[in-house]
Amino acid sequence: MGGFFGVASKHDCVFDLFYGIDYHSHLGTRRGGMAVFDKNNGFNRSIHNIENSPFRTKFEFDVDKMKGEYGIGCISDYEPQPLIVKSHHGTYAITTVGKINNAEEIEKMMFEHGTSHFLEMSGGDINPTELVASIINQKDNLIDGLRYVQELVDGSITLLLMNEKGLYVMRDKYGRTPAVIGHKEGEGFAVSFESFAYLNLGYTDYRELGPGEIDFVNENEVKMLVAPGNKMRICAFLWVYYGYPCSSYEGLSVEKMRYRCGEWIAKRDMERGDIHPDSVAGVPDSGTAHAVGYSNESGIPFERPFIKYTPTWPRSFMPTSQKTRNHIAHMKLIPVHDLIKGKKLLLIDDSIVRGTQMRNTTQFLYESGAKEVHIRSACPPLLYGCKYLNFSRSNSEMELITRNVINKLEGNTNEETIKEYINPDGDKYKAMVEEIRKELNFTSLGFNRLDDLKKACGIDEDKLCTYCWDGRE
Repeated sequence: MGGFFGVASKHDCVFDLFYGIDYHSHLGTRRGGMAVFDKNNGFNRSIHNIENSPFRTKFEFDVDKMKGEYGIGCISDYEPQPLIVKSHHGTYAITTVGKINNAEEIEKMMFEHGTSHFLEMSGGDINPTELVASIINQKDNLIDGLRYVQELVDGSITLLLMNEKGLYVMRDKYGRTPAVIGHKEGEGFAVSFESFAYLNLGYTDYRELGPGEIDFVNENEVKMLVAPGNKMRICAFLWVYYGYPCSSYEGLSVEKMRYRCGEWIAKRDMERGDIHPDSVAGVPDSGTAHAVGYSNESGIPFERPFIKYTPTWPRSFMPTSQKTRNHIAHMKLIPVHDLIKGKKLLLIDDSIVRGTQMRNTTQFLYESGAKEVHIRSACPPLLYGCKYLNFSRSNSEMELITRNVINKLEGNTNEETIKEYINPDGDKYKAMVEEIRKELNFTSLGFNRLDDLKKACGIDEDKLCTYCWDGRE
């Protein structure tokens, strides 16, 4: 995924920039970066690997050396950024969040249009942010260049661009990812991926960009350059998993939405009345609020039968190696045996992707003395790999446990077959869930229904991207 933060200030912006970027650390995986522009000294930039060390630790010495009235920065999936680009538009810094599905096609087009080269990253890929800059540079002015990005990219791109005039912020054409602006009276403006990131820095909410909107921001004003479009497809998984609990998207807070998800899961369980757990718990951290909602609705006590060791263990999706991720997922959870031994537990996680970590967690609870382990997923079964965000490191959709199970049941996973497993009231869906339950050794397994998840969001369902669950583009 990744996230960004930018500041346009009447004074030095580096302090706000540093902490605003750090507040996006829950989104990032491998790289962090800062770029500033000082009216006397020009551009300065720093990029560090943050796989094994927090953003603040890596950048605390850079902060003392950097100075500028304008600044942008990011926590990044894997590509080094922000980039500083010199072109016929002048010099600018740029950072992006998104995914480009047609990168090879665009690369070929750029070479045909006179681009001489791209720098390869360590894996052999071209930096997608460099590719976006190349697209921008095909046009005579920045605004046309930014609009050309929206036109050309298959996937999603939300970005921040900084030059000597200020910041340009562009939200993805269909608003799949957010972009918000905060205001600090007498100081300037902040531009952020996460809406909470500027609050403790003294900014108040100013406005949220609409889908495809492009704004210019300096220390004195925010000017809309391109009005928002009518079609919205914001990623629903932002609320379920990626978003920090105190974030809000489209006016709906992450924490509140997760409570609602838990409530709907509990309602379905209570209707059936076939399980009677002693307590409900969430897999830390994103599953916790879902479990609180379940507890509030069902009356079953919320407890924490294991605690995440937070001082040093990061989110387990961060390392690139699946083996390492599994190891971290196990190491960071420490059991509270008094709350496990002889107990019937109901555990809620945000999602089940490959199932490896949840299988290990369940085994861990059995070994710690649990009598029953009932598993609930806060979202529906993941049937499709995300086309729009770097949600998962899966190299193939066959890494999804749902695809493996469907292939086992059907002998194929073609499009027509997959669609037969979407309906939660259908026999094939129920057979898939039961097969997953058996493979992962759960006492029972349930997934949040897509119709219930949409109710938990409470916004127009046509504005939600639910592709990973139902294939709807």
